[in-house]
Amino acid sequence: MMNQILFAGVIGLFLTMIGTPLLIKLLARKGYGQYIRDDGPREHASKRGTPTMGGIAFILATIVAYFLSKVITGKPVTYSGLLVLGLMGGMGLVGFLDDYIKIVKRRSLGLRAKAKMAGQLLGGIAFAVLSLQFADNRGNTPASTKLSFVQDFGWSIGPVLFVVWALFMILAMSNGVNLTDGLDGLATGASVLVFGAYTFIGVWQFQESCANAQTLTNPGACYEVRDPLDLAVVSSALMGACLGFLWWNTSPAKIFMGDTGSLALGGALAGLAICSRTELLLAILGGLFVLITMSVVIQVGSFRLTGKRVFRMAPLQHHFELKGWSEVLVVVRFWIIQGICVIVGLGLFYAGWAADK
Repeated sequence: MMNQILFAGVIGLFLTMIGTPLLIKLLARKGYGQYIRDDGPREHASKRGTPTMGGIAFILATIVAYFLSKVITGKPVTYSGLLVLGLMGGMGLVGFLDDYIKIVKRRSLGLRAKAKMAGQLLGGIAFAVLSLQFADNRGNTPASTKLSFVQDFGWSIGPVLFVVWALFMILAMSNGVNLTDGLDGLATGASVLVFGAYTFIGVWQFQESCANAQTLTNPGACYEVRDPLDLAVVSSALMGACLGFLWWNTSPAKIFMGDTGSLALGGALAGLAICSRTELLLAILGGLFVLITMSVVIQVGSFRLTGKRVFRMAPLQHHFELKGWSEVLVVVRFWIIQGICVIVGLGLFYAGWAADK
């Protein structure tokens, strides 16, 4: 059963490795190049015109890798897997429209703020409502109305508050990845690490599932997750697809993921956290995205309240660029920070299981 995880990752990697350069040629031929803000770091001016909307490559590669892994292994698709892929695709579509308007319509701000928010809300609400349907024979739906850290805890918050909570997570994570996508390979590499963590979490939850309680040494430490193994398949496909894309996206980038990719990745991360019952743990596993988002919140809040800036420029990665760090140095050190976040998050996940045991 684990073969599908391997197949999904390898196929995703292969497809983006060979498909991304084809997409680069297509986008370059159509003149779909990146718009660079004049108020950004001066070194970024040379990136103007680099093909963007590269998220198309790993979105399609992930979807194809998922379904091919099912065909090869003969395993059925699951509602949890389809919902996460659907959320990724929906957020990616909103990002694509934003990128398209920026590039083709020559409107630097892309989609109007209200239209962009409406698209994200529509996709998020659809995911949240559907994720409370499709109960299995144990009564587990893809998502739960309880809050979760390493698994569900406390009382149910009810379907209405759950939808609000899910929307907050989806919006926060998709915009967090979007803010992180400012340097070559930064968001892609950080995402690879988090998807790797969710591949491990899915496998662990499957092995320690309450559905297998009769074969477990300690049934009290089991997980009530509807489709943990399939979430690992989706995570593996995403990890492989992003890793292949990183080959072309690392400095100097031949292509950017654009809002198409960043919103899709954020949606996928939120979907995985919700369906694996690790919602609050995502704030640690995706710590770099949280840190960079908070730098923007702090910068804007400080300027509005005091008229002074805390950082030379926000998001945080540009602050260090203006301090004299090279782009590659910032990216590698931020990858290290993200790696530490993943290690801490997985440590807490295991500690939660060990404590119950």
